[in-house]
Amino acid sequence: MLITRASEYAILSLIVLSKASSPMDSETLSKELSIPKSFLAKILQALAKKDILKSFKGVNGGFVLQREAKDISMLEVMSAVEGKAPAVFECAPSREDCPSDRAQICSIWPFLNKLQGKIDLFLADLTLADILE
Repeated sequence: MLITRASEYAILSLIVLSKASSPMDSETLSKELSIPKSFLAKILQALAKKDILKSFKGVNGGFVLQREAKDISMLEVMSAVEGKAPAVFECAPSREDCPSDRAQICSIWPFLNKLQGKIDLFLADLTLADILE
């Protein structure tokens, strides 16, 4: 599945954070977006670990964008929260990686592989700034 809840919540959080004038904590974001706090906290930490967000500790702590919105791709965001590149299909990136013993006779793999490549390029080119427009 291409857009999971984690990816959706990450994108929604980034939209809110891009418009915030100061750091926002996970509790405030959780309430504003109606997202379970514990789930959102994991998402925000994953984004911070990949230098998409910057986190501040303390009473006035929270999260802010680490980079400008134009420099944050959706492929990067989705990969950060999913732990791997998003995939439309449960198909291996190469015939050699296919878990099926029928990979060499799979007639749909070339199409799926080409489609996934186009989606990857689209997501790599699509930035947070594009979504904010």
